[in-house]
Amino acid sequence: MEADDSVEPPVSFREQMNRVDSDLRSQASDGPWDAASDLLDWFEPYDSVLPDDHPPFDWFAGGRLNASHECLDRHLDARKNRLALRWEGELGETRRYTYLDLHREVNAIAGALRDLGVESDDVVTLYMPVLPELVASMLACARLGAPHNVVFAGLSADAVAARMERADSACLITCDGYYRRGDAINQKRRADNARMALDHDLHDTVVVERLGEPSLGENQHSYDALLSTYAGSTVDPVVRRSEDVLFQLYTSGTTGEPKRVTHTTGGYLSHVACTARSVLDVTPEDTHWCTADIGWITGHSYVVYGPLALGTTTVMYEGTPDHPDPDRIWSIIERNAVDVLYTTPTAIRSFMKWGEESPAGYDLSSLRLLGTVGKPIDPAAWQWYYTHVGNEDCPIVDTWWQTETGGILVTTLPGTDAMKPGSAGPSLPGIDVAVVDADGQELPPGERGMLAVRTPWPGMARELADASEWGASASGEEWSYLPGDEAVVDADGYITLLGRVDDGLTVDGQRIGTTEVERAIVSVKGVAEAAVIGVDCQLMTGVHAYVSPTLRTDVEPLRDAVHAAIEDAFGPDLALDQIVFTPDLPKTRSGKIMRRLLVAIATGQGYGDTSALRNPEIVGELERSDGSET
Repeated sequence: MEADDSVEPPVSFREQMNRVDSDLRSQASDGPWDAASDLLDWFEPYDSVLPDDHPPFDWFAGGRLNASHECLDRHLDARKNRLALRWEGELGETRRYTYLDLHREVNAIAGALRDLGVESDDVVTLYMPVLPELVASMLACARLGAPHNVVFAGLSADAVAARMERADSACLITCDGYYRRGDAINQKRRADNARMALDHDLHDTVVVERLGEPSLGENQHSYDALLSTYAGSTVDPVVRRSEDVLFQLYTSGTTGEPKRVTHTTGGYLSHVACTARSVLDVTPEDTHWCTADIGWITGHSYVVYGPLALGTTTVMYEGTPDHPDPDRIWSIIERNAVDVLYTTPTAIRSFMKWGEESPAGYDLSSLRLLGTVGKPIDPAAWQWYYTHVGNEDCPIVDTWWQTETGGILVTTLPGTDAMKPGSAGPSLPGIDVAVVDADGQELPPGERGMLAVRTPWPGMARELADASEWGASASGEEWSYLPGDEAVVDADGYITLLGRVDDGLTVDGQRIGTTEVERAIVSVKGVAEAAVIGVDCQLMTGVHAYVSPTLRTDVEPLRDAVHAAIEDAFGPDLALDQIVFTPDLPKTRSGKIMRRLLVAIATGQGYGDTSALRNPEIVGELERSDGSET
């Protein structure tokens, strides 16, 4: 299937789709966001959606609300016995929380934190894996008006300390440990080391017991003991202004120094609730599974805040979807009757390695919508996902957004828009996204350029008003944001992402996106995944490809087929200088391929901190690979 082939939404989906605002694209520019705010229960109504369309932005000015109340309290009358969380541990344990259960736990932890001295606007760092206690802690912080700062559980003590220091964190909630691909990880040791590295005093540490009974030091408290002590507590949700901070989050730092991203309460919550409903088609009757780790923005927006604001059931899994066996994801879908699956193209390509027999062995008939997030999905992976997971009955929404955007900005609307495999789709109503040249001028269809968001949106990070640091610009009343992605738009307004600007290759003066080269490689039968990097060598740039084949694939014929596919796609001017076949690629737990590690390996440089990797063992394998030419 080619990228420009259109696929109409399945008739079966159109007949039973949940989304009620199917005319969203015909609404006025601020209509979607006014409607989005109606998904929330404001303590005090706002005066206007957006008083001014230039910085500083003040979304839903005058409005008052509390995110914990939006995700819990207001659902109790209608669905207190409805499941809010379905959690599965890597070892096979399961836990279920109704909205009433979660409300009680959140109140208890909020009461404990309040008595430990946490007040409104105090930052609380949460350093945990995907556990129900992490969700409860996030909502407890929100209840108190204390911004949370979630740090991915796999990061090192130094990385945690740096984030806590920058956030001036007043309190830490962590766990004794967790399971990662079969191994028990001592999380508390890393947390203690991070605490000792801080330059400022940290008041208290709360420790969740996952592996056993941890040894507690001074000013350290057992989460379970606090939960028991404060059982039955009632903590009134602190009234917050729409523009008050809900949370801080740091970018991963995989491509450079991590930056702090700050999201506010009313705009962010409206945005993620709206897109969870309109794009992911989520309603209270659904069971929704976003496979992202909560340590990253996707987990914040579409594991926690978006689904819970809508009163739905959200599924959480402690491990990676392919562990302890490659069928784990399908068994979780079958056991929990998942309606909506939101995962990464990288994960999909990993599943392709195991063949179509893997999903075929499970009952996936509960699925009615599939989503992708992260890097662009190539047409071959799109077709496999559509055919072997969705049985051609589920529309696919290929979504583009970032930590900085807070929620989805570019995608098709399921049941309304045709799908184009490999293309994310048009921008959402109320958002102006274009492809521009270096001078900011809009380019015609078919010409590659830089993606530009030319109108503000509710979920935007507060930092985006800072032109100098975030690629945003403001001149008079005109404002735009350059997120750092290359793209091309077609005549229908569908945007195809070509990769990060800093990931691009310049070969013989020609600019080529790594995504374009990788798509050509993965179009070869027998290739499951590929990553391409440029390596500077004297006066030229060498192109190295790391290729992961499907099972039982002979790599020697594959080598020739990959070369042929590159020549067919780009002509003789682009040639791969080296192909390295590898069983896997270095990835973060969120599915992002860490190209900086591949560059470091290819050039023999030190590659630094690998704590964010979900498969650190692959780095050693790649270093030992001879990378025999090609």
